Amino acid sequence: MANSELALSPASTPAPLARITRSGRVVVCPVDETLLIVIGAGGPMPEQAPAELDEDPSREAVASIIGWRLATPQSSATHGFAALVSAETTERLPTTIRFGTENSGRRHIVASRAASAGEVAVMLKELAGPQLVHILGRLVDVLMKQPSSDGRLGLIMSLLKAGTAADGYIELLGESHDDAIALKGWAHDMPAGVCRAIVKAETPSFAECSIAVFPRNDVPDGAAGFVGLLTAADLPRVRDIKGIYYRGRGAWRYAPIHERKVIAGPLETPGHIRTLLLQSQSAPQVLLSLRGAANGFDGTETISSLPVPVRLGVDTLYQGDDGAYLISGWLLDPDNHVESVRLRRQRADARLDDGWTRTERLDVEEAFIDRPEFKSAVSGHRRSHGFIGLVPALGGEAQASVHLELTLRDARRAYMPLFPVRLPARVAALRLLNAIDPTSWALPDIIDRQIVPFLTATRVGLPVIETVVDAGAFDQAEGPAILIVAGEAEEDFAALLGLLALDPHTRRAPIALALPADRFRRHAARIRQLAEFYRLPLRLVSVEDAGDVTDLAQAAAQTVDSETLILLSASLTPANPGWYRSLVAAHETNKASIISPTLAYEDHSIRWAGSTSLDRPDLLQSSRYAGYPVGAVNRLKLTRVAAASLDCCIMPRRALMEDLGTSPSYLGASLKGLDLALRLSGKGYDAYWLPSLQMVGSDEIAGSGSAATARFTERVDRTLFRNRWTSATETGNALLEGASA
Repeated sequence: MANSELALSPASTPAPLARITRSGRVVVCPVDETLLIVIGAGGPMPEQAPAELDEDPSREAVASIIGWRLATPQSSATHGFAALVSAETTERLPTTIRFGTENSGRRHIVASRAASAGEVAVMLKELAGPQLVHILGRLVDVLMKQPSSDGRLGLIMSLLKAGTAADGYIELLGESHDDAIALKGWAHDMPAGVCRAIVKAETPSFAECSIAVFPRNDVPDGAAGFVGLLTAADLPRVRDIKGIYYRGRGAWRYAPIHERKVIAGPLETPGHIRTLLLQSQSAPQVLLSLRGAANGFDGTETISSLPVPVRLGVDTLYQGDDGAYLISGWLLDPDNHVESVRLRRQRADARLDDGWTRTERLDVEEAFIDRPEFKSAVSGHRRSHGFIGLVPALGGEAQASVHLELTLRDARRAYMPLFPVRLPARVAALRLLNAIDPTSWALPDIIDRQIVPFLTATRVGLPVIETVVDAGAFDQAEGPAILIVAGEAEEDFAALLGLLALDPHTRRAPIALALPADRFRRHAARIRQLAEFYRLPLRLVSVEDAGDVTDLAQAAAQTVDSETLILLSASLTPANPGWYRSLVAAHETNKASIISPTLAYEDHSIRWAGSTSLDRPDLLQSSRYAGYPVGAVNRLKLTRVAAASLDCCIMPRRALMEDLGTSPSYLGASLKGLDLALRLSGKGYDAYWLPSLQMVGSDEIAGSGSAATARFTERVDRTLFRNRWTSATETGNALLEGASA
C-alpha cells in the first residue's frame, strides 16, 4: 500500500482501521514543540513505555499510552491506542516509531503527513466506538497533568468537542472583586469539591472550579443545583464565556451558558452566594472559600458592625492626576485584631498599613471613652490611632468604586466604601498639610514618606489657554511684550496698571496679563475697565490647569508674538523710572540670555541679587548679598549668575516655549521657578543679574497654606528640589566657574 493512501486532507476522513492495522501504520500529530500524539492499533500495550523514533537509540522518549479493546477485533489488531510521546519535535516527522524495547516492541510506520488536532479527534471517534467518552476523558486527564501550552489546549478542546456530552446549564455568572467568577446552575454529574475545568470562550483557558451542591425542585430528576467559584490565572470576561467543560464524577461534561443567563456585578455577587450557602454541601475548604466570597464587598459599610473592638474612619481621600491616593483617617484596634488594611478597586488592591504614618488622635479616644470594649484603647499608653498613607495608582476601570478592606486575624473581612476627591497633586498635598496639627511629631515623617513621594510620582498636567480677550490695541503696540503673571495673593491690579500707564515706555508696550481661569472669571471685567480707562494695550489671558505663576508664564507665552518679552510677577513694583528701557537696552547686547534686576524688600534690603552655586549642603542656591541694602550693589555692573529670577526678567520668548521635560509638582512657585531657570541655563540660555535696577516686593508665601504650616510646605519643596538636582551639583558649579572665568 502506498503512503499516499494514508495521507489525510482537510476534506477527507481519516484512514479506516483496516488500512492502519493491515500495514502496521500510525498517524502522528505534533501537539507542540515537545509532544507528539500517536494514533494506531495493535496488541495490548502498557500505560507507559519507551518510544524509539526512527530506530535511533539516541532519540528514545517516554510514551504515556491509553489503550482499549476494539469493538471488532481483527487478527492483526485487537486493541487501539493513543500515545502521548514526550520528544522534541522538528519540522520533519519521524518515519518510524517503536514502542517498547528492541526485542519486545513493535515497529510502526508513520503516515507521511501530520494530522491536525481535529483529524485526531475524528479518528479516535471511529476507533473508540462506544468507549469514546471514557478514552477521551483519560487522554484529557493526562494532557492536563503536563505543562500547558497553546497546542495542548487546542488538542484538548478538539477532543472535548468530539466526545463530551452536555449536562445541565449555567444560569448565573457573577463578577467579583477577587480573581474569581461565581457560577450558579444545575447538572447531573457536577461533583461537590474542587474539579478541573476548561472555560470555553474565544480564547479558552484552564481553570479550577470549587463547587458546592444543593437540592432543587425545578430541575430534572437526578440533577442538583450547584454554586461555585471559577478561578484561573487569566480568566476571560464574564460576558465572553460560552460554557464550562468540567471533570464530572464519571467523565468530562459540558455545561453551556443558558440563553437567559443572569450576569451579576461585583456588588451583587456576594448576595447571590449568601442566599445559597446555608443549604449547600461540599468539602470544608470549598465552603470556606464560598463563605469568603459571600462576605465580599457589596457596596455597604460593615466595619462598624464587627463584633470585635475594631473601628475605622476616613477623613480625606485625595486622588492625584496620575491616579495615586493620599488618605488620612484613624483606626481603633486596641486588641490587635486587624491583620491588614487594603485599598481596593475591582480586582486591584494595594496594602495601606505597610507604609502609612501613624499620628496621635485624641479626638478618637474621646469619642470612644465611654465604650467598655474600647477601654484598653484609651488607657493613655497608645494614642497613635490616626494614619496618613500613600497608595499608588490602582488598576481596574477608572469609574469603578473604591473601598477599604480590613482583614482580621481570624480571616474575616470588613469594608468601607470610599469616594475619592480628584484634585491636582499640589492642591491635594496643601489641603492635607493644612489639616495636620503643625506641632505634630509625625509631620516630618508624613512629608518624607507620604507627601514627597506623592508629588514626585505625579505627572504634572500641561496648562491650557482657555480665553484670550484684548482690552486695547494690543496688536498695534510696539516693543518687547510685558507678560504679567498673577500669583495667588494678587487680587487688586489697579496700582500696577496705573504705574504702567504713567511710564511713557510701558504704556505703549504690548501688555499681557495671565490669570488662572477661576480668577479670570472674577476679575476680567474690572481689569478691562482699568485698561480702557488707562488706554493700555492690554491682553487678558485665561489659563486652565495652571498650578502656579510658572505654568501661567509658559502657557501665556503662546499668545504673544514679540521675539523678546519681559516676564513680571504682579506682586512686584518697579523702584526705578525707565526700568523697561533699561532691561531692553541690557538685552540688546545679550539677546540669547535671560537678565533679571535686583529684587528688594519694601525696606530696600536685598531679597535676590543673583544666585550662587549648588554646593551648599541643601543644594539650594542663595543670593550672596541677601539682607544687604540695595545701595551696596546698585553701582555694580551686569554680572553672570547661575540662574536668573523668573519673578522679573527679560528673555527670548522661545525660552518659555522650549521642551524642558517635566518638573516635580512643587507646592510653591519660588523653587519651581528656580528649577525652570536652571533647566533654561542647561539649555544654553546665559543668566545675568542687572544690579542697577531694582524691583520691590515680598517673599512668596509657600503655596496657599497657613503661616503655621509654611515651613513644612517649604520643606516639601526643598526636598523635591534637592532630590531632582543632586546629580546636577557638578553641572551647576561648572556653570558658575565658566561665568567667573
